[in-house]
Amino acid sequence: MIEALLAGYLVSISLIAAIGAQNAFVLRQGIRREHVGWVVLVCAASDAVLIAVGVAGFGAASKSMPWLGEAMLWAGVAFLLVYGALRFRAAWQGGAALVPTATAPVAWGRVIATALLLTWANPHVYLDTLVLIGAISAQYAPFGVAFGAGAIAASGSFFVALGYGTRLLAPLMARPRSWVVLEVAVGSLMWAIAAALVFG
Repeated sequence: MIEALLAGYLVSISLIAAIGAQNAFVLRQGIRREHVGWVVLVCAASDAVLIAVGVAGFGAASKSMPWLGEAMLWAGVAFLLVYGALRFRAAWQGGAALVPTATAPVAWGRVIATALLLTWANPHVYLDTLVLIGAISAQYAPFGVAFGAGAIAASGSFFVALGYGTRLLAPLMARPRSWVVLEVAVGSLMWAIAAALVFG
């Protein structure tokens, strides 16, 4: 069970840590110190719901279709390899520094609406949570719930650290090289997880 919990945490953190519009928005709000708690809550709660549905739904589907687990395992491996390669390509291209512009404060409702849009309108979030995390959780049966709990814990801790820790990292994350290091770390972790799935 501990192994499943840790695996869920690592898989989830590797997917969430990939730089995207949602994370850039959370970083920006953290640096601006603007509605940070609400943004973190929206992102973490949304992920928790999607991960829970992915783990529960995939487990139910795999019982009626025994071949689904094997098929999704290899689909998950392929996704991790490709997405890891994209992270390495982003690192090769030099990263993307986050330097928020000094603009006027944004209304609470608009910030929350943006956070919801960047979460629920992002096709990658469904691929990551419903498909990939759901598929990998089946490999840890009968501890799929522990895997899901680890994935949810990773999401929550990541967004809290991202939202509230960013103000300390703002000078560092303004440097493109810092993003390069992050991209390489995420890509390496994704490939390591893919290798672990293939070789057991």
